[in-house]
Amino acid sequence: MSAMLDNLSLGFGVAFSGTNLLVALIGSFFGTIVGVLPGLGPTNGVAMLVPIAFAMGLPPDTALILLAAVYVGAEYGGRITSILINVPGEAAAVMTTLDGYPLARQGLGSVALSLSAWSSFVGSLIAIVGIAAFAPFLAQWALAFGPAEYFVLMVFAFCALTSLLGEQPIKGVLAAAIGLSIATIGVDANSGVYRYTFDIPHLADGLDFVVVVIGLFAVAEMLQMLENKLSGQSVEVPPSQRKLFNLRELRLTSGSTIRGSLLGFVMGVLPGAGASVASAVAYANEKRYIEDKDPDAKFGQGDMRGLAAPEAANNSAATGSFIPMLTLGIPGSGTTAVMMGALTLYNITPGPVLFEQQPALVWGLIASLLIANMMLLVMNIPMVRVFASMLSIPGWLLVPGILAISFIGVYAISATTFDLMAVVAIGVIGYLLRKLQMPMAPMVLGVVLGTMMEQNLRRALSITNGDVTILWASTVCTILWVLAAAVVLGPMGYRQLAKRRRAQETAP
Repeated sequence: MSAMLDNLSLGFGVAFSGTNLLVALIGSFFGTIVGVLPGLGPTNGVAMLVPIAFAMGLPPDTALILLAAVYVGAEYGGRITSILINVPGEAAAVMTTLDGYPLARQGLGSVALSLSAWSSFVGSLIAIVGIAAFAPFLAQWALAFGPAEYFVLMVFAFCALTSLLGEQPIKGVLAAAIGLSIATIGVDANSGVYRYTFDIPHLADGLDFVVVVIGLFAVAEMLQMLENKLSGQSVEVPPSQRKLFNLRELRLTSGSTIRGSLLGFVMGVLPGAGASVASAVAYANEKRYIEDKDPDAKFGQGDMRGLAAPEAANNSAATGSFIPMLTLGIPGSGTTAVMMGALTLYNITPGPVLFEQQPALVWGLIASLLIANMMLLVMNIPMVRVFASMLSIPGWLLVPGILAISFIGVYAISATTFDLMAVVAIGVIGYLLRKLQMPMAPMVLGVVLGTMMEQNLRRALSITNGDVTILWASTVCTILWVLAAAVVLGPMGYRQLAKRRRAQETAP
């Protein structure tokens, strides 16, 4: 404990320098803006600043603090458009739309913004404490996850996803299957076979996730708004009567925030799992946990617990993803992979000896993460009024404006007009699927999880020359299979028991 306090003292000494405080503030603000704009995301935001930081001659600790502040700031900012106009600012904020936007439609947009900012802060705070206390231990634990374990983890995530299917399981499974099919578009890296490309060269590399999510949410939302306008229905989101959450709402969501934070941190430590998977699993588990205890829960219709859990999880996972980067030299997410590239510009190689060779750099980063999160909380709570003022802009002007910005973000991915046409086509399909009451979340998660699932299955089978027993050979795999079976069969058994009990109670 004393060693940790000494290290934190060293870290705060670095983080509290005037220059590092200034870059943390700039990075937090810039990251929030990046998170708000759909299509950019934290990876692009960090990548944009790497050459600037290097060209300005910033020392390595200052450059790392700047990039880390952008990363956590983007995770904060992604929730804003998710809540206000049902368009996620980045992939990890997709789950936030499920209950955040219904809350805004109920005139609680500002309350949802302030509550999600608090949940994001708690999630990051718990992850920072976890990094300071358990980083080396957790890094060794994460090494136990090979391709087979990751594949089974994805199976578990899909099983947890079943709780999102609600009263329409067939449509939910179909939506997830469509998402998985989208994830397989492109050239098979192993065999070179073209899959679902229809002889279109632009599809050889598949569809970027940003293209899919902008189409399914931004374009489809605009078409839905246009239909409502033409049919004479109200398309405006009412302004909030209250600006901040109250004590009752804080108590209601505190358990969801803590559970989401812990789950997100564990998922963040696993290299490659990412904040998107963490928020999805946290939402699914929270929905299942709460609905078993509270029959009045309204997940998907504006339940604040469904907002708090994924927001805490994605921020916790983003912060936790620094552990494999710092201790093993393995990027925990796409954004930390970019940050590792930035460190190599300074001839610094992250790995097991980094804590010993660069203690000021590592502990300065950990301390600055805490400072950046406090800045973001202080910045976001007062700015709730500013963000909520977006609702005063007429919907017919706001959504097309966001759509225009989204198109710029999409074009920036590969500078091709094909992506823009693909966004429109996916948006029309998404609009039609909405008319069929097809849930969007399973489809998006199919796109997110599909690629990782296929890659890890291929790697696992290549290790054993096709022997599938590797998928349940290890203890971790066995535990994950048991958990997957439990989340599928447990609620079914519970409902059958409840049904039988009610039948016995009503029997003459």
